[in-house]
Amino acid sequence: MQTPPDTIAQIMAEIARTLGHSPETIPSTVDEKAASTVLGVKPSTLANWRTTGRYALPFLKVGRLVRYRTSDLAAWIARRRVGAEG
Repeated sequence: MQTPPDTIAQIMAEIARTLGHSPETIPSTVDEKAASTVLGVKPSTLANWRTTGRYALPFLKVGRLVRYRTSDLAAWIARRRVGAEG
């Protein structure tokens, strides 16, 4: 099931506000701490999800650093939405 682009845009705007950015200046990638703030979980939970593969939340590895694309976070949130449309 495809997520409508306007839904992704709304979620991206929410992510920007959560991180203290305007939707026009949201960073393309965020660190583990910022991603955990967006998702409302602890950074250790994200580490657990990465190592166990519990959730298909894409991430980037740059050496030892872990980064999350804000667009991936928005798409992941949209896919996990439960409830009726409209």
